[in-house]
Amino acid sequence: MSMIPKDLKYTASHEWVRDNDDGTVTIGITDHAQELLGDLVHLELPEVDSEYGLEDAIAVAESVKAASDIYAPVSGTVVEVNEGVLDAPELVNSDAYGEGWLFTIRLDDEDELQELMDASAYRAMLEEESGEDGAEDDDDFDAEDEDEDGYDDDDHDEDDDGDNGNRKGRK
Repeated sequence: MSMIPKDLKYTASHEWVRDNDDGTVTIGITDHAQELLGDLVHLELPEVDSEYGLEDAIAVAESVKAASDIYAPVSGTVVEVNEGVLDAPELVNSDAYGEGWLFTIRLDDEDELQELMDASAYRAMLEEESGEDGAEDDDDFDAEDEDEDGYDDDDHDEDDDGDNGNRKGRK
């Protein structure tokens, strides 16, 4: 299971939202999303002062595997973009919840934050999507008590034979 900090809110389309307690929120893509995309090679971020509605396509993440739209988890006006990830998109892969943040929005409606998932609900959604049994403890991933590699080791271990699940005849 991917890292899921408790202090953030989440969307079904795998964006995270940090409430800055000043009428703005910082937004990025989740660790799960960056794992699915693979190595990011390019990001298209919104222009500062541009306005977006709830769930509007607001940015694009391009990886070696695919391009994926990023959606506005709240409505509002973009007040800042992370120029660092434009020059080094791999920051999203290495630090999705820190240096890999994407942009900040001034909220049009703070009530929209209440519609987002908390860490527990997001984890449950991921478990349902992956077919896991949900037996994992919901408080495994507080930002302070991650494993030293930032992952739940049970889900990132390789097969004993080292072939990462590949079998003869399958590519």
